[in-house]
This record gives sequence, C-alpha cells and structure tokens, in this order.
Amino acid sequence: MRIDKFLKVARIIKRRTVAKEACDQGRVAVNGRPAKSGTNLEVGDTVKIEFGNKWLTLRVDALENSTKKEDASKMYTILDEEWKEKASEPEFF
Repeated sequence: MRIDKFLKVARIIKRRTVAKEACDQGRVAVNGRPAKSGTNLEVGDTVKIEFGNKWLTLRVDALENSTKKEDASKMYTILDEEWKEKASEPEFF
C-alpha cells in the first residue's frame, strides 16, 4: 500500500492530498529513508512523520484498503512522540 493512502486510511493525516504533499516535501521517512508519496509500505515498517511542532514515529501493524473510524488505530502502534524545541525568540535591547 502506498504511504499516502496508509496515512489517510489510518486517519493519521486527514486527506490523501495533504499526505502526498507531506511526503513530497520530505517530512515523512520510512525505515529511516525519506519517502515519496508512492513508497510502498509493508507490515512492520517504521514511519516517522514531521508535523508542525512534533515528530511522530509509528510501526505499521496492518494494511487495510478501508477501515472504520474505531478500527483505524489498530493499523499502527505509536513508538515515539517527540516535541520540537521552541525556537528561541530574539532579544530586543
């Protein structure tokens, strides 16, 4: 399954076009390598996603073409959630 479709079906990212843009901008990595939107996923792969203020690392547990909202979280396991440090604000004299 393509990474952009997985992110949408698993409800990690709301729309597939947004998932595609995130991949193409280099904000998604699969098994430590930058992923394009057409990168194929397999069960057991590790996915790291850069959101605006955090990094989310997860493991793929299942690949489903469609799923109910209640079952979407069963497609992955969150391994790590790392918050980015706030940029230091410039000091004014």
